[in-house]
Amino acid sequence: MPLEAVEARRLYRQVADQLRSLIDSGEYAVGSRLPTERELAEQLKISRPTVREALIALEVEGRLRIRVGSGIYVIEPAAPAMAVPAAAVIEGPFELLRAREFLESAIAEQAARVATKDDIARIDASLLAMENVAHPGEASMVHDRAFHVAIAGSLGNAVLVRVVGELFDQRLNPYFAQLAHYFESPGTWRTALDEHRAVREAIAAHDPQAAREAMRAHLVRSQERFAQNFGAETAAISSSGRSRPARAPAKPSKAKPASKKKRARSGSARRR
Repeated sequence: MPLEAVEARRLYRQVADQLRSLIDSGEYAVGSRLPTERELAEQLKISRPTVREALIALEVEGRLRIRVGSGIYVIEPAAPAMAVPAAAVIEGPFELLRAREFLESAIAEQAARVATKDDIARIDASLLAMENVAHPGEASMVHDRAFHVAIAGSLGNAVLVRVVGELFDQRLNPYFAQLAHYFESPGTWRTALDEHRAVREAIAAHDPQAAREAMRAHLVRSQERFAQNFGAETAAISSSGRSRPARAPAKPSKAKPASKKKRARSGSARRR
């Protein structure tokens, strides 16, 4: 029997597979609401961004519907679930942003050391285009990409230009696009523009440390924008008076023992 290729599955895909199995088995029926992101993260002992990536993947597949302010619901697939080609490598949105944070911060730092007037002019041209385009939309992504690529281009390294461009292009994957659908708006675009300007100013001032920090802050804040609450926690509390218990494919964490102060008060109450 020939050996089969071993696929190193990303954590969010493993979580999505578990949740899909529970849906298929009837544990979560069509129309039912899943536990909140917070509850799932606590039960599975993983980060909320990983849970969010898993939920977004299942929504793209047509198994869930995320209703902001209400919750995460199981739906009847209208068509066969979206199949991800075996050869495709789809990173989670937060995984991509963390990679960009690490790489592009270092690139911005070096750009502040070596950028010429022509390099700054190219960065300025992309910023001007970003200021005069509607968002969200395809055009805004084109100019946003040009900004990041222009900074990489100032280092004179074609490999870095290609890598930065390819990482940015992963925003076009269906999971990233679905997540952006919930949280990108003209308001977030204006905020991001201010962050881009801070990067530009630090590079133009030839301040490596400030450039590194400005780029890092921009990409960290991008992650924070995509990690905003869907509002499901509030809905779960208001509908039942308290948080609904999570039904997740993992054992709940053990309750913490009572503190000495609480035990002392309890003993005092019994003596009364």
